[in-house]
Amino acid sequence: MQEHKITAISKNKDRKRVGRGSSAGGGKTAGRGTKGQKARTGGSIPAYFEGGQTPWMMRLKKKKGFKPHRTFTTLALNLSDLSGYAQDGKFSIDTLMETKRIKPGTKIKILGTGDVDTALTVQAHFISGSAKSKIEAAGGTVELI
Repeated sequence: MQEHKITAISKNKDRKRVGRGSSAGGGKTAGRGTKGQKARTGGSIPAYFEGGQTPWMMRLKKKKGFKPHRTFTTLALNLSDLSGYAQDGKFSIDTLMETKRIKPGTKIKILGTGDVDTALTVQAHFISGSAKSKIEAAGGTVELI
């Protein structure tokens, strides 16, 4: 091995120059095939094109209406259900969250269906007029949040 015959090995190979005549090895169609959109100059197809099929963005279901961003879930409870959720004569939202019966941010409305036997201290976000009068008639109190 002689020093003047050593050639450097490069990892960066020169690209093949196509379209420079048939003797160069990449002539005539220059590796693009025969005819068609991809064979033409500037014939690139966008990535979202699906071959004439209706594009997926047009196939998607469209949203209708308006959805407010400040939404909350409301839990409606009747007076007949209160005794099952009350602890020590108190019905509060904190105890419902501690027992994981409701998620944080849930609003509670008390409705007037049923009767109240014992005096309850009721804490809720909303209450109907008939429910409020029945609770107070039984000797209880209502606290609105």
